[in-house]
Amino acid sequence: MKTILTVFLSAAIAASTAFAADATYRFSPVNQWDIPKTAAYWNPIVQYVEDKTGIKLELKIGRTSADTTSYVLAQEVEFVFSNHLFSPERDALGWKVFGRRNVPQVYGQIAVPQDSPVQRIEELAGKTVAFAGPEAFIGYKVPYAYLLSRGIQVRADFGGNQNAAFAQMFAGKAQATGSNSMLIEGYAEREKKQFRVLWTSEGYHDLALMAAAKVPEAHVKAIAQAFIGMGKDPVGRDILHKAAQSVGLGVDAYFVPSTDADYAAYRRFFARSPTTLR
Repeated sequence: MKTILTVFLSAAIAASTAFAADATYRFSPVNQWDIPKTAAYWNPIVQYVEDKTGIKLELKIGRTSADTTSYVLAQEVEFVFSNHLFSPERDALGWKVFGRRNVPQVYGQIAVPQDSPVQRIEELAGKTVAFAGPEAFIGYKVPYAYLLSRGIQVRADFGGNQNAAFAQMFAGKAQATGSNSMLIEGYAEREKKQFRVLWTSEGYHDLALMAAAKVPEAHVKAIAQAFIGMGKDPVGRDILHKAAQSVGLGVDAYFVPSTDADYAAYRRFFARSPTTLR
């Protein structure tokens, strides 16, 4: 009986491994940087996860963050790193949070160049403010909702990614930018630029690693364990360290377990904000 059971378990494990080897999923992280930097950050991480699991992950990113999210909404991808899926309508799609980076909470901010004559948020009325794109939650929806709540009308200009929005502002094509605090800090360090922050929101957790409802639970678990295990593995830690350096992150951002409960602040935002920002 023991021999039969051992043979059965071995066959089951072999079948499971073969199934994983045949599986191919698309992974779409939001464009926090331009395409070359986004790819430089994620490609080695994705390769590590693929090597650990035997499950093939293909990086699928669009030209802009809105393009990338359009792939998600069209159900063309199975895994994401995003905070674009917490509105009531998108909640209904069934995406499941399984991880996030262990960075401090990030904040929506409105900032100007350090040498800008603009000193107060009210002075932005009628001026151009550069944002990454209309899908950027912390970098657009949160600061733009604040401007609306104060009755401050601005011209929103979308750069396609946050680096482009920063570049527009420092080139004088916009008088301010909306962003999240982590990206402002990273850009300032990497590009040696100085900002003056005019407004800061409440804190939000960093973007979430999420899986589509259609992915088998065994594959979600395997991929989650690979992401979360990187910080405990010397090889994984080295990959994360180099990835952080490539985009100017101030910390080696490891992945930790997470659940939907960590993103309650996002849902509170949508409950009190205009439906046009969903």
